[in-house]
Amino acid sequence: MTSVTRIDTVRLGGQDGPEVGVQGFGAMGISEFYGATDEAAARDTLDAALEAGVTLIDTADTYGLGANEEFLAPFLAAHRDEVVLATKFAIERRADDPSHRGVRNDPAYVRSAVENSLRRLGVETIDLYYMHRRDPEVPFAESVGAMAELVREGKVRFLGLSEVTGPELREAHAVHPIAALQSEWSLFSRDVERSAVGAAADLGVTVVPYSPLGRGFLTGAFADAAKDLQGGDFRAHQPRFTGENAERNAALLDPVRKIAAAHGATPAQIALAWVQQRASVHGLTVVPIPGTRKRSRLLENAAATRITLTDAELAELEPVAGLVAGDRYPDMSFTAASREV
Repeated sequence: MTSVTRIDTVRLGGQDGPEVGVQGFGAMGISEFYGATDEAAARDTLDAALEAGVTLIDTADTYGLGANEEFLAPFLAAHRDEVVLATKFAIERRADDPSHRGVRNDPAYVRSAVENSLRRLGVETIDLYYMHRRDPEVPFAESVGAMAELVREGKVRFLGLSEVTGPELREAHAVHPIAALQSEWSLFSRDVERSAVGAAADLGVTVVPYSPLGRGFLTGAFADAAKDLQGGDFRAHQPRFTGENAERNAALLDPVRKIAAAHGATPAQIALAWVQQRASVHGLTVVPIPGTRKRSRLLENAAATRITLTDAELAELEPVAGLVAGDRYPDMSFTAASREV
C-alpha cells in the first residue's frame, strides 16, 4: 500500500482540548441525504482517514435516524483510542413522519439523547457533544447546564454548539466552556463571519466548518442538482443548486478553477485551502469536516491542508460569497443567520 502523508494536528478548543488532525471527517453522507452508499467503500474511507491523520470523526443522532451512529460503532470499537468522536443532538425526527423536523434543547431531551447516542455508538464517553440546533425558547442556562452535567458524569468530555450567533456563543460559554463551534463555512457561505467567528476567536473556541465544499458544488461535480444527481439526494431541493441559481453560481467557480490550475490542484482542494486559511485570517483554530464516501476523495481532501494560497489568490476569491444566488436551505429559520441582528 502506498504510504500516506499524515496531516498536521491542532488542539481543539485550546491547550486543554484533544489533539486532532487539522482536517476532520463528516460522516453524514454515509447514511442519508446523498443517495445510495457502498458500505464497503465507506468503511475503507474511514480507514483512509486514520491513515492520513484525519482523527476528528463527526456524526449526529439525526443522520439516518441513528443509523449513522450505528454504522460507526464497529469502526470505533476497533480504533477508539485513535479517534476523537463528535456527535450531536437537538434535531428531533420521527420514523413514522419523515417530514417532521423539530428542535429540542430541554434538559430531559438532552439526557435521553446522549444515552441513545452512547448506546448506538457502543462507547462509554463521547469526546465532543454538540447542540445541533438551538431552540431560542429554552434558556442556555438550562440546555448548556444539562450538557455540563454530562461532562461531570463522564459521559461527555467537551461541549460544542452548531449554528449559533456570536452573542449566543458568548452566553453559552459563560455557563460552561465551549470547545467547538460548528457552522457552515465555505467560499459560498460566510454568514458565520457576521458575529460567531469573532466571538470564537475571543473565547478560544475552535471553528469546525461543515459543508466546506458547498455540498460538493464547489468541486464542479455537478452543475444542476435536480438534473445531475441521483434520486434521494437532498441537494435537488436546495435553492443554490437548481435552476437559474445553479447556473449563476456555476459561473462563480471560474476563479477557483484558475487558481487550482496554477497549483496543480483540484477545485475542491482550493476551496478547502481557503477554509483552512481562515485560521490565520481570523486568528483562531479551524478544523473543517468535509465528507466523502471514497478513499480517493478523502486523500485528495487531506492533501489540501498542504496548499497555501497567496494574498492575491485570496483577494481574487474574496467576492465570491457575496455573489452567490439562493439561500443555504429552503428554510433558514433553522440557522444562526435567522437570529443575527
